Amino acid sequence: MSPLDKMWASFIAIGLMVLASLLITFARNKTTGIIRFVLSLVAFLMFIPIFIYMVVSLF
Repeated sequence: MSPLDKMWASFIAIGLMVLASLLITFARNKTTGIIRFVLSLVAFLMFIPIFIYMVVSLF
């Protein structure tokens, strides 16, 4: 993998982390009940591709 591809993989991971963080913040501050659970679950599941992109950008 070229260094440029690694850079883009890390940018995607960072962007997904920011999106997951904003989603958790929104879920905790503005929603209740099942909507809060679903949004938190989606944000948590976003960490799977975040982890994959992170590992790709390291190697």
